[in-house]
Amino acid sequence: MKNSRRKFLTTSSTMLAGAGMIAGNPLPTFYYPSGKISANDQINIGVIGCKGMGWSNMRAHLAMEEVNCVALCDVDQSVLDQRANDVEKMRGTKPKLYKDYRKLLEDKDIDAVIVGTPDHWHCLITVAACEAGKDVYVEKPLANSVEECNIMVAAAKKYNRIVQVGQWQRSGRHYDQAIQFVQSGKLGQIRLVKVWAYQGWMKPIANAADSEVPAGVDYKMWLGPAPTRPFNKNRFHFNFRWFWDYAGGLMTDWGVHEIDIALYAMKAKAPKSVMASGGKFAYPDDPSETPDTLQAVFEYENFNMLWEHAVGIDGGNYGRTEGIAFIGNNGTLVVNRGGWEVIPEVENKDRKDYFYKMEAIPNQPKTGNPLEEHTQNFVEAMKSRKKEDLKCWIETGSVAAINAHMGNISYRTGRKIYWDQSKGLFLNDDEANEMLKPTYHNNWELPNI
Repeated sequence: MKNSRRKFLTTSSTMLAGAGMIAGNPLPTFYYPSGKISANDQINIGVIGCKGMGWSNMRAHLAMEEVNCVALCDVDQSVLDQRANDVEKMRGTKPKLYKDYRKLLEDKDIDAVIVGTPDHWHCLITVAACEAGKDVYVEKPLANSVEECNIMVAAAKKYNRIVQVGQWQRSGRHYDQAIQFVQSGKLGQIRLVKVWAYQGWMKPIANAADSEVPAGVDYKMWLGPAPTRPFNKNRFHFNFRWFWDYAGGLMTDWGVHEIDIALYAMKAKAPKSVMASGGKFAYPDDPSETPDTLQAVFEYENFNMLWEHAVGIDGGNYGRTEGIAFIGNNGTLVVNRGGWEVIPEVENKDRKDYFYKMEAIPNQPKTGNPLEEHTQNFVEAMKSRKKEDLKCWIETGSVAAINAHMGNISYRTGRKIYWDQSKGLFLNDDEANEMLKPTYHNNWELPNI
């Protein structure tokens, strides 16, 4: 390119603007001295929501010498201070700090943002970032409702932005191998796909009384479009996932990862129907709202998908706490974050002769670092300006999120629901259709694209 990458990204933005990783892991030991890459070749990233996966994503990006963390935004001053120190230890300079994401998006030096906020904020921030000419790496699930997913996809297309969804299993090499095997036809007809997440490490949340907002926290901004409620530490930071105001529980938190791989391998997008059942069976008295135990059956054209999750136990399918199983006439392929294997079906003739319908394949272990490769893929797509280069383009990421939200809608209505793909609505079910749309509060408005 005649222009430097930095100039190219800036020029493109101007023209087109007329969307186990644990945050507590030790910091990487790499440090890049200045001078290796010219200032014009740098890619400057800001993080909005810095405590958990937002920071894990930023650390993965910083594994690339050309990437800088130039800005941080969080409603919690203690988190801002901690992450600013972390960046300084890694790179020798402190980023700019913001409490309001809108101020960060005004910074013309920022090429892209990482959105690591609670789910109920993803839509507003991603759309605003696209409008501001920024590329976006947005955490999963894409949004907290089906309508928000659709709005975010429309914004990315309208402003022609590179938007990667943080469903990083898409960049796992062993997942790619497993998907290729599934699509080879060797398993025979696949009539059932099982997807699951059993989370034995999750213990009940202790009940806590409402309290004063902690010093340094802009709680009004944290609530944003969610209903106004007194501050309670159980609904803040990590545990927001278990409350309907902000997220969809394990169905959307873990479900999007596994459902994404399942539907991609099966070349499916929208279910014909969904039926879900579950409840708070493990910890009925803790303050969480979302079900700790859930089964959901998704009906597609030629197969069913069964999702299940449970907290407090690790006894998942095939001896795995999480994974995806493609069950075919000849055998079953099981894949999870550790690797993949094929378990053949056995044919029994006259109860005498037993033979395998296909060859067994022992566990093929994970290789590489899928999260780092996912972030590298995002940066490479920023350079090429081709959304087709992304492993999980926003429209791709919306498929898993929408399916997961349908599972929650079936659970919350207590009945089987039927989807009309041509209309983007449930058939003859006003209550379920209302749940497709969010209700914004506190003078925040749903974006209109």
